[in-house]
Amino acid sequence: MAEDKEIRYDPATIEPKWQERWAADPTLYAADPVTSGKPKYYVLEMLPYPSGQLHIGHVRNYSIGDALARHMWMRGYNVLHPMGWDAFGLPAENAALKNHTPPREWTLSNIAGMKRQFQRLGMGFDWATEVTTCLPDYYRWNQWFFLRMYERGLAYRKKSKVNWCPECATVLANEQVIDGRCWRHEDTLVEQRDLVQWFFRITAYAQELLEGLDKLDGWPEKVRTMQRNWIGRSAGTEVEFGVENRSEKIRVFTTRVDTIFGATSVQLAPEHSLVASLTAENPGLKVQVAKLLEEQKSAREAGDVGAIDKHGVPTGHFAINPYSGELVPIWVANYVLSDYGTGAIMSVPGHDERDFEFATKYAIPVRRVIAPADPAAEEPELPFLSEDGVLINSGEFTGLTCEAAQSKLQQIAAEKGFGEAKVTFRLKDWGVSRQRYWGTPIPMIHCERDGIVPVPDDQLPVLLPAQVEITQQGGSPLGRVPEFVNVACPKCGGPARRETDTMDTFVDSSWYFYRYTDAKNSTAPFDPAIAKYWFPIDQYIGGVEHAILHLIYSRFWTRVMRDLGLITNDEPARRLFTQGMVIKDGAKMSKSKGNVVSPDDMVGRYGADSTRMYALFAAPPDRDLDWQEDGVAGVSRFLGRVYRLVMKYAPLARTATTAAIDAPAGLSLKLLRKLHQTIAKITLDFEGRWHFNTCVAAIMELVNEIQAVDAQLAAGEVPAPVMRELLTNLVLMLAPFAPYIAAELWEELGGEGAVLRAPWPISNPDLAREDEIEIPVQINGKLVTVVRAPTGSAADVIEAAALAEPKIQSRIAGKMLVKVIVVPGKTVNLVVK
Repeated sequence: MAEDKEIRYDPATIEPKWQERWAADPTLYAADPVTSGKPKYYVLEMLPYPSGQLHIGHVRNYSIGDALARHMWMRGYNVLHPMGWDAFGLPAENAALKNHTPPREWTLSNIAGMKRQFQRLGMGFDWATEVTTCLPDYYRWNQWFFLRMYERGLAYRKKSKVNWCPECATVLANEQVIDGRCWRHEDTLVEQRDLVQWFFRITAYAQELLEGLDKLDGWPEKVRTMQRNWIGRSAGTEVEFGVENRSEKIRVFTTRVDTIFGATSVQLAPEHSLVASLTAENPGLKVQVAKLLEEQKSAREAGDVGAIDKHGVPTGHFAINPYSGELVPIWVANYVLSDYGTGAIMSVPGHDERDFEFATKYAIPVRRVIAPADPAAEEPELPFLSEDGVLINSGEFTGLTCEAAQSKLQQIAAEKGFGEAKVTFRLKDWGVSRQRYWGTPIPMIHCERDGIVPVPDDQLPVLLPAQVEITQQGGSPLGRVPEFVNVACPKCGGPARRETDTMDTFVDSSWYFYRYTDAKNSTAPFDPAIAKYWFPIDQYIGGVEHAILHLIYSRFWTRVMRDLGLITNDEPARRLFTQGMVIKDGAKMSKSKGNVVSPDDMVGRYGADSTRMYALFAAPPDRDLDWQEDGVAGVSRFLGRVYRLVMKYAPLARTATTAAIDAPAGLSLKLLRKLHQTIAKITLDFEGRWHFNTCVAAIMELVNEIQAVDAQLAAGEVPAPVMRELLTNLVLMLAPFAPYIAAELWEELGGEGAVLRAPWPISNPDLAREDEIEIPVQINGKLVTVVRAPTGSAADVIEAAALAEPKIQSRIAGKMLVKVIVVPGKTVNLVVK
């Protein structure tokens, strides 16, 4: 065997050698045909934006998925592990302005660079399925889906108040506004503008999206809660108040119609249609309402309308309570929003904190109409609301429970035609229009004669023009390209103009994972039969920051495709994992903080295996990881120890036959026990907990135990078959985490084929079992000591061992032993008096 000092681990030599070999084998990471008969496993990390270079956060995210994919390949699964690029977006336009580089050229150059980084890191992606969303072979299908949605009324156009980022010079969806600021530009306040926009009717699926969350038990509860809150279902009653001496009606939605006798005013949003009529008749009111509207606009732009300093003005008009006929004053209030609910509320200050605050400020009457169900209960301070109360001061409904009153009042509203049961959602339709160049052109045409005309399917894709002046001013850049804009109407042949808005880039990422299954299809988005085999995704991996935007849009898109007959699944992914962030020096990595770590630097110094393995070892994958270069160096030293260990004893291991090991004993049994315990632990972690940090730690413990007896190994005290089993399985367990060194050592051990396709080791429970186990002993539920007993001991043997323990005898001396409870292999509890 070779001497340790002659063996040197050199990842700079080993890794490029294997990278070249892997690149020469296009089938290595390719999925088998759907007819393979193997169980399928679709593992997917969220596709990256090609911003220029990978960062350490990418390394962590993709190392998690790659380890899982490699493990499942070794378990005999048919694995799909693809990669692509979320390639449209504003940064490309910013780069065009800054560097005078066309967005397409900048984007494709970045993709090439990031792809080289992925390959150097040894990521096991099937590049034959690569998807690039900015290329026409992909975005033509965005346009195709848009047309299908338009045909079904799911894509429509309307004038709307939109979120406008001055820095992006484009519209943002509600989900892209965070605390009143742009999700890309954290210091830029978002403005409110009125624009004609295209929308997807995601609200048509609101109830189904909400109900579907209950079935996603493989998703983090945090993500499901965030989506439930965003969808925001409210069940209640919509009722109609008349207006004294006027023909208009005011519709309000309330979840507590049982409090309607406590309504002492009705409040309207500044942009409510009735307000427009009233201000047209009253110039003084118009001035006051304009001030309220400006306050509301400022609060929207600050991102927290709920925290607005509440102001209102009385209109001098009165609404008519449909149940009691009571006249209540109509106010205009700055905290009531025209695009939320009906834009009007009935104000019940006795039982709503917000209404109470407003009524107190303006001396509006406060009336109690709900009381505790228990007559003896102390009268609560207002505002007070309870589901279990009873009605008071509510006419003929006084004395009814809240639940009974809600049902009765709802029934009367329906019978008399002034109301109905209603479900509302916080979720709004998805605004998809963007006033920028680098996105999918919306395939619609504006004809002078025929209005809006869809582009025919046989004219797809509508191509982005190659040369466009990008200024981020004055609307969409496409509007300044006459050869793009001016077109013959496909319906009448007359002069027409193309739509110049492009689609929100979240359209691209809403269905890309389906395209992976059939990425070269030129006649359809994908083959439904192939998609049916692969979906739902077995494991999806990405950041929790996508809980609302990407994940809710992709769930919507999946349902649309299902209803188009393309797929049969309701949800895109069976399981979701959200990894923690990578931070450095206590802060999230960012260029502005100067704490960004380049993967290329780490790979250059320590190798790809060490960089990847540290990303998995330094913290549980769902927790934040504080990057420490010393830790990468430590992993590199460990891999050097593994390399020297295997290389030293590989010649001995290769002399062994593959026959089973007969009755191992002594040192061989001790080492094999540790080996099979490690196999069991890592296998269990891959199947559920994903504690890859403890997986790596377990491999380290195994190596430590083997190296601790190096003198005995060198003396030949462990036979070749045992050494072969130890080293072979060590390498196999290392393979998902450090693929380069595993490939090198697998070849050195004489392993057949690629280590990636070698069977995952199976733990032998008999070998993994300890001869003796420690059993805790309690007295009256409190731990006193532990005793050792042979594995599998009967209850009476364990009881005898516990009672013979000196600490136990001294504690129970002079006391009555009432009962001894033995859980074999687990615990002993003595009950004494």
